Amino acid sequence: MAEVINMPRLSDTMEEGTLAKWFKKVGDTVKEGEILAEIETDKATMEFESFYDGVLLHIGIDEGSTAPVDSIIAIIGSKGEDISKIINNDTPAVKEEPTPVVKEEPTPVVKEEVKADSTISISNDRILISPLAKKLANEKGIDISAIKGSGDNGRIIKRDIDSFKPSNYSQFTQPRPHLKESSYETQNSTMRKAIAKRLADSKFSAPHYYLNIELEMDNIISFRKQFIQTQNIKISFNDIIAKAVSLSLAKHPKVNSRWYDDKIIYNEHVHLGVAVAVDDGLIVPVVKFSNSKDLPQINSEIKDFAERAKNKKLTPSEIEGSTFTISNLGMFGIESFTSIINQPNSAILSIGAIVQKPIVKNNEVVVGNTMKLTLACDHRTVDGATGSLFLKTLKEYIENPVSILI
Repeated sequence: MAEVINMPRLSDTMEEGTLAKWFKKVGDTVKEGEILAEIETDKATMEFESFYDGVLLHIGIDEGSTAPVDSIIAIIGSKGEDISKIINNDTPAVKEEPTPVVKEEPTPVVKEEVKADSTISISNDRILISPLAKKLANEKGIDISAIKGSGDNGRIIKRDIDSFKPSNYSQFTQPRPHLKESSYETQNSTMRKAIAKRLADSKFSAPHYYLNIELEMDNIISFRKQFIQTQNIKISFNDIIAKAVSLSLAKHPKVNSRWYDDKIIYNEHVHLGVAVAVDDGLIVPVVKFSNSKDLPQINSEIKDFAERAKNKKLTPSEIEGSTFTISNLGMFGIESFTSIINQPNSAILSIGAIVQKPIVKNNEVVVGNTMKLTLACDHRTVDGATGSLFLKTLKEYIENPVSILI
């Protein structure tokens, strides 16, 4: 009996997914546990395993196409099995190539014919192109005769238009004094669209306010150097700050909270989200129970998350459930900045660069190292005094880093 494979819900916020890559083609034998495809969600690109043995009888979504959760993406069954009723009764709502109403003024020379497979055949040059791709090509002023289609029978589809670069594309990457304007565009990925939606929702629904402090970093610089020498583990400043933040949150659960319309949840455990930059935007893997982990454990997890995030290999459970988030742009030389809260968290900490400058110690001006932190708070859950007390505790840990080990 044929088994229907639907677009899975791979994260709690996922509403649709993009089929990034097929590892099997129609007619291939599939075994349970084999990787069937890569699916791009609003948070990451993940490998999708087959739950069945059999033959891949039908692929419902082309590579690069997007479809809602629960749409049919494939059918697995026995070789030669009739699946026409399944396909006809439940056609997936794929956003890649919706069937449009094509309205053309009559012309005695060329006539376009809309076929059942949403392919337009232009009789004078025999170019096969989908209606959506044709529309995008017209909008972008692209000559479709210069494009090699990747669809069935060489059909030009949306992804061919999105990825097309003209032969003179180098003019966009090489500055030329005689050129006044140049630009190109790419389609928004599922992740980029989801980031935009979530951040806009957070910024305009949560009443943000910001608290700033500047810390002395000489002690933590010495502490890190001694830790690396004695433990032979190359921890980063970010690892130490992550541990200090986790211990501070355990003492201030009001900052480690979540707002809901009918309640506030105060978390005694700490699941620390660590923002990682990837090609498509930003992803936040979560160090679970970070307040109970030592520096080598935190270092190992953050390093592993960062590497796998860039290769899109994180699992849904590794990017969900944070109770607080840190974002560090210090490695880019940014001295201070403000972040948008990663809801449903109540706060996010922005970490700037360590800067050497004159400071006052014991009534004398000396050269010292400082770092600026900015805490963005949701005023519905974190009042000014609450946020300030949290930062006071964090300052004590960072300026006296030995206390982190106690």
